[in-house]
Amino acid sequence: MEFQQLEMFAAAVEEGGMSRAAERVYRTAAAVSIALAKLEEEFGVPLFDRSDRHHPQLTQPGRLLYSYARRILELRQEVTEAIKDGAQRRRVRLRIGTHESTSLYLLPSMLRPFREAHPQIKTEIICGTTERLLRALSNGAIDVALIGDVPGDNAFEQRLILKDRLVFILNPSHRLCGIKEVTVGDLADEVLIVQSTRSKLRQRLAQAFADAGAALNLGVENIAIEAMKRMVIDNHGVGFVPRMCVEEELRQGTLVATSIKGVRQDWDISLVRLKGQKHSLPSQKFFELAWAVSETHRGPDRPRGSKAAQ
Repeated sequence: MEFQQLEMFAAAVEEGGMSRAAERVYRTAAAVSIALAKLEEEFGVPLFDRSDRHHPQLTQPGRLLYSYARRILELRQEVTEAIKDGAQRRRVRLRIGTHESTSLYLLPSMLRPFREAHPQIKTEIICGTTERLLRALSNGAIDVALIGDVPGDNAFEQRLILKDRLVFILNPSHRLCGIKEVTVGDLADEVLIVQSTRSKLRQRLAQAFADAGAALNLGVENIAIEAMKRMVIDNHGVGFVPRMCVEEELRQGTLVATSIKGVRQDWDISLVRLKGQKHSLPSQKFFELAWAVSETHRGPDRPRGSKAAQ
């Protein structure tokens, strides 16, 4: 058993697939598969249940190995950091999972006071889809997540941080700006720009188009928020984003936001962590502080978040 094999195994678990794991460890998918096969041969047991080829799940031995692999890899990282930094004690770390949009437009306001209060805590940010982040929480790859449209699941504790809404963004001169009530049919000939092929936002669009009996033809996918806004400002298409991402452009008049009949607009952003766990001190402190800071985002006229059972 080698460090590299454990790295590939942990990446396969946390990324949910060989291809994404291979990208993370800068190897080929075949190399990752070979490393996992060698681990299974060494231990004499299957580490994954592959009955569902597209969504393999960890077996009981696989879960046990992952818990130890995570600890081994983290200890190696801590040793490396301690030597490089000349530290004589274990460094404390907080791992936060979130979406790209939230990492840009909401998380900084929560991290700033946290960093001021706890400068000794190293913070790591991991961006991904809701599905990937919830999986990372379950696996212990991250401590806490700040995500939108969280599905109801008794395995997680949730606190509502912000009630945002999803909007279509247009160039102010776009033809749809003159339509009183825009429908899915009005988007048939438009270049639709969305972030991730796996995102909840894309799922909202797909559902609305399916309900309307229309084909969803996306012009640009897997694009960064800032690039999307620039394309829309230059009138190269229409985008679909949380409103918090475009507040500045709306004030400046470089973008216009509208709703589309039949597309769900609600976008609740929640702080999430695993239930029934002994949470690290950094995780507890961030959870409490982020909840307090979120009061400033809700304000007196915004709905308050709900606190789940502790």
